[in-house]
Amino acid sequence: MTISLTNSKTRRKEVFTPIDPKNVRMYVCGPTVYDRAHLGNARPAIVFDVLARLLRHVYGPDHVTYVRNFTDVDDKINATAQARKAAGDPRSLEELIAERTEETIGWYLQDMGAVGVMEPDHMPRATQFIAQMVAMIDGLIADGHAYEAEGHVLFAVESYKDYGALSGRSVDDMIAGARVEVAPYKRNPMDFVLWKPSADDLPGWDSPWGRGRPGWHIECSAMAYELLGESFDIHGGGNDLMFPHHENEIAQSCCAHPHGEFAKVWLHNEMLQVEGKKMSKSLGNFFTVRDLLDGHDGMPAVPGEVIRFVMLSTHYRKPMDWTAEKAAQAEATLRKWYAQAAEALDNAEPYQPLVDALSDDLNTAGAIAELHQLSHAGDAPNLRASLRLLGFLDDGIPEWAMAPDVDLSGLAEHLAGVRAKAMETKDFSEVDRLKTALIEAGVEVRMSKAGVELLPGAGFDAAKLEGLV
Repeated sequence: MTISLTNSKTRRKEVFTPIDPKNVRMYVCGPTVYDRAHLGNARPAIVFDVLARLLRHVYGPDHVTYVRNFTDVDDKINATAQARKAAGDPRSLEELIAERTEETIGWYLQDMGAVGVMEPDHMPRATQFIAQMVAMIDGLIADGHAYEAEGHVLFAVESYKDYGALSGRSVDDMIAGARVEVAPYKRNPMDFVLWKPSADDLPGWDSPWGRGRPGWHIECSAMAYELLGESFDIHGGGNDLMFPHHENEIAQSCCAHPHGEFAKVWLHNEMLQVEGKKMSKSLGNFFTVRDLLDGHDGMPAVPGEVIRFVMLSTHYRKPMDWTAEKAAQAEATLRKWYAQAAEALDNAEPYQPLVDALSDDLNTAGAIAELHQLSHAGDAPNLRASLRLLGFLDDGIPEWAMAPDVDLSGLAEHLAGVRAKAMETKDFSEVDRLKTALIEAGVEVRMSKAGVELLPGAGFDAAKLEGLV
């Protein structure tokens, strides 16, 4: 089984060859846990969940180590805690920060679980690895790659000759295109913070450079090294992280561990839009995963499996457009497939052409096309096994997809009679009226030479059927 992946570092699709097939290792940048996950946060979680499932299918479930971190050192977390304290909460700031972190991590895991994302093997929190970050920074200073200045420790970008290789930018381009923090203590405008001072009223840790906290980039480098070693197979995340976060991770990790290569393969998913526009609060098209799951602004709730299906319908390297129409189509498709899969035993292997599509640079859109083929062919066992590989049916057929226990045979007979009469008179107006009313009530109408079949579908509402006959 050959897997090919597009490596952002080399800008080409390559055959994936793990360092150790007995322990395939992947690190993905997780969320900063200050609030609910928005819809864009779900895309990398779903994309790399599918990749982890594929790797486990190919190399064995016990031969993959998947790490996705939580960034729990952040000004927005601190601001929420400070606001609660200002509102009269008597607890210490540390207790309030811990509460907010636990709250948001719980929300994230619950919401990602709802869209079918399995929990990775390791979910390290930055605050659990402060000592390892301090040790890594200390080593960078000793080797001439970092320097202390006014209570800060900065990475000296000029000390790493390959800086910019991932994003393909020169240092001059990066200075021109980035919002670089101007600080008099920097030797080079592009030098970035490894450690910074903390005010007395903010979280901080003791270090050789005074009480402070780590910079964002060093967190991922230290956690990846501790859990996966100085060289591992895959590093993933959204393409908005390529610069500066991933660029800086590479620089400091390769300088701290010059005998390793950090990540062999870099994968980046493209960004998400909503109804053709960038998601933003000012446009009124910004919503969280929980907004969709529960329903928002008068809109109906969207099942987690439907969110997952829409996400996977677009290749991870292409911009993804979330639309209400796509969600409705996805729900109807999944209802149909789940009804077919319910008839099969859970004892088949995933359909090989579907596995081949996933193995070709994680082509989930191609994999979904294969699911359509299986459904059309009535191959329920392979359909069920293939859905499972894509992260559906982890907990069996979901309740929302189960057809209501309702007898529509009388309506079907009535429509068949009206249709037969219309075939003689050539007046199909009553057939069209009934069909439209049935569809509006959430009934799937199937008419063929064999007769009429009515199936409760997405949004079935029995009340809308009253008075039709």
